[in-house]
Amino acid sequence: MLTTKRLILRRWEDSDAESLYEYAKDPDIGPAAGWPTHKSVEESLGSIRTVLSRDETYAICLKSDNKAIGTVALKLKGCTDLTERDDECELGFWLGKPFWGRGIMPEAAGELLRRAFEELGMERVWCAYYDGNTKSKRVQEKCGFKYQWTSEGVDVPLMHEKRTGHVNCLTKEEWAKLNG
Repeated sequence: MLTTKRLILRRWEDSDAESLYEYAKDPDIGPAAGWPTHKSVEESLGSIRTVLSRDETYAICLKSDNKAIGTVALKLKGCTDLTERDDECELGFWLGKPFWGRGIMPEAAGELLRRAFEELGMERVWCAYYDGNTKSKRVQEKCGFKYQWTSEGVDVPLMHEKRTGHVNCLTKEEWAKLNG
């Protein structure tokens, strides 16, 4: 478990399925990140037991109620197509719409970046977003990520489509300067 001023970042639990469904059924959440809206609490439970049970994947919770409102994760070697290195990973995230615009995601992502660089020995963290996902782009900018490249025709398997993807990166050195 990790904590920030306002947040608890903890492992997902089966008991979070209803909360996950509450936010993941919103068509403005999953599709922007490349996954379809959830159709049932059971589907959300399945996601908790598979995708959200991976190492370095955290439920974002407000300290006030410890209810899961989003996810922040470090996708380590073997779980990302952005790197094959042991000292690099990819940051992924989403947040329930009622919590947008409050600085929650930069706070959560900032803590996970601290963990990546200080505790896990990462030298570089990658992050990407699909064309049109301006909220994700903005979070990445706030966290200090720098633009690397754009790719056309990126396969989005869960959505059965192709999109334009933008890739950003943050090095340990750049992070240290920003968080000195």
